[in-house]
Amino acid sequence: MIGPMRAALRPRPVAGSVEELLDGADRREPFHPEDSRSGSRFERVWFGDEQMILKHLHVDDDFAMRATHDVDCRSIRAWAAGLYDVAPEVIDHGIVAMAGGVGRDGLGAAILMRDLATALATQGDVAFGEQQHLDFIDHLATMCAATWGWEDDLGLMPYGARWEFFGHAAIDGDRALGWPERVPQIADQGWSRFAERAPDAVARGIDSLCRDVTPLANALATTPSCFLHGDWKAGNLGSADGRTVLIDWVYLGAGPACHELGWYLALNRAKLPAGHSKERVMTDFRAALERHGVATGDWWDRQLSLAMLGAVVQFGWEKALGDDAELGWWCDRAKAGLARL
Repeated sequence: MIGPMRAALRPRPVAGSVEELLDGADRREPFHPEDSRSGSRFERVWFGDEQMILKHLHVDDDFAMRATHDVDCRSIRAWAAGLYDVAPEVIDHGIVAMAGGVGRDGLGAAILMRDLATALATQGDVAFGEQQHLDFIDHLATMCAATWGWEDDLGLMPYGARWEFFGHAAIDGDRALGWPERVPQIADQGWSRFAERAPDAVARGIDSLCRDVTPLANALATTPSCFLHGDWKAGNLGSADGRTVLIDWVYLGAGPACHELGWYLALNRAKLPAGHSKERVMTDFRAALERHGVATGDWWDRQLSLAMLGAVVQFGWEKALGDDAELGWWCDRAKAGLARL
């Protein structure tokens, strides 16, 4: 049987300020995580000998928040509702507490987390361990199964916003701000390369969806949804005591399970162990869903194809800055997905 979504979540308290959140802390100092690409501020905080991490979230500092219309920190609404508690036992999110009232307008948040740095996956192009990768896929499926059919009544990430991260409006918005973060500027350059390198029909189709993602979002909305973390990349993943460490819960909301798969494949290309092709990972994820009680027969092919198209809408620019084989693989997925719209 599929693990049921909890009918009654346990609300979590929210501190009214960073000072209240850190009451009793002995020391704090700023730092910037090596893998972080956002402008969000981080601090190390010590309570006696225990070291923790504090992340400051505000739309002024974070491109992804601006791109997905997160002006008042959806993460804190989810925490207050107790939604993080839906994560199955195989997932360790590391979050201890949150505070609101952060930033110039008080609409930001601060997230206090256990320091899980030593549990995170290796950086660079060093592959995941084979069992670690298999656990990631299985635990992703476990989380999807545990929240299967969940509907967002908290106003978290709008369904279609997942595919607007690097759309033209988001990039134009950061251009108008003078490129406060480097990644949107690189994405702008990457889309120019995509237009030059991708097959014409694919380039036109992706450009159209980068202007208006509605056709893709509407098509995916006809397939099943669950609760999504939204960012299964190596920098957010790790392993400890047989569990998957999963940090940085800022893109959470309802969406298709295959979105997480496409994101995982797009951003962890260099991390897949030898012998684990993208095609094998797709097969393994489907088998894991079935193993955890999700019947996939009537929706899998459609959702998978559309979600792979969605991954190109999100990261085609990045693929266009890489090698021919990788770009070609994703262009083939985009062509197949476009045919379903």
